[in-house]
Amino acid sequence: MDLTIQCVNIDSQEPARLADFWQAALGWRRTHETDDEIVLEPPAGSPQDGVAPDLLFARVPEPKTVKNRLHLDLRPLDQAAEVARLEGLGAVRVDVGQSDEVSWVVLADPDDNEFCVLAAYAA
Repeated sequence: MDLTIQCVNIDSQEPARLADFWQAALGWRRTHETDDEIVLEPPAGSPQDGVAPDLLFARVPEPKTVKNRLHLDLRPLDQAAEVARLEGLGAVRVDVGQSDEVSWVVLADPDDNEFCVLAAYAA
């Protein structure tokens, strides 16, 4: 099949602010920037470069109003350390109905987009 996912689009009233958060969170680079669109890509030459979809932050007039139907799951080496780091960048813990027994932590970015920080892979 000749089809690949090029990017994941994330709507925002303030795309620069949201791209700043995700750039710091992921360590990705900006490859395109206008007042209305910003694209983040993995670091050049990294194992994710050319493999992971880009993140495109697009300006929209309306705020987010409901729970996301699609979200990112992040796999860290150290879940507790990454959750603390992401909270330091502005993420907040949110309850989307998950039980206390789940192995992941649900956070929201500065635009209230939910994402999960998974447990580290077990060796």
